[in-house]
Amino acid sequence: RGDRRGWAFGLGLERLAMILFKIPDIRLFWTEDERFHKQFREGEITTFKSYSKYPPCYKDIAFWIPEDFVENDFFEMARGIAGDLVERMEMTDEFTNPKKQKTSKCYRITYRSMDRSLTDDEVNAMQDELREKVVDLGVEVR
Repeated sequence: RGDRRGWAFGLGLERLAMILFKIPDIRLFWTEDERFHKQFREGEITTFKSYSKYPPCYKDIAFWIPEDFVENDFFEMARGIAGDLVERMEMTDEFTNPKKQKTSKCYRITYRSMDRSLTDDEVNAMQDELREKVVDLGVEVR
C-alpha cells in the first residue's frame, strides 16, 4: 500500500566493530589489503589508521657514509623535504669496500599521498632535492 512507510536498519557485528575500532567504511571488512588486516590483533582494541588508496612511488638513494653518520638525521631530512608524502624509509643494502674501508648504504623511500596520485615530476623533484641536501650530513652520494 502506498500510505505505509517502513524503516529497515540493523546493528550487526560489523557495525559494532566499526564503532569500536573507528572504521569509517563497512566495505573495509571484505578487503584483501594487508594494510587493513595488519592493524588488528586478537584481544586488542586499536583505533583504525587510514591508509592511502593511491599507488606508491619507490625511489632509492645510495651514499658512502662517514663514521659519525646518524641514520635518524637522514630520515628527518627526507621528511623535512617531502613531509607526509614519505610513507616509509628502509635500508635495503649495506656494503663495506674492503680496499677503501668505506661503507655504503642504500635506502628505499616510499612516497605516497593520501589524497591523490603523485606525478613522476613531483617525486623526482623531491628526490633531487634530497640528493643535493644529503651531502650536508657528510655523505658522498653514489
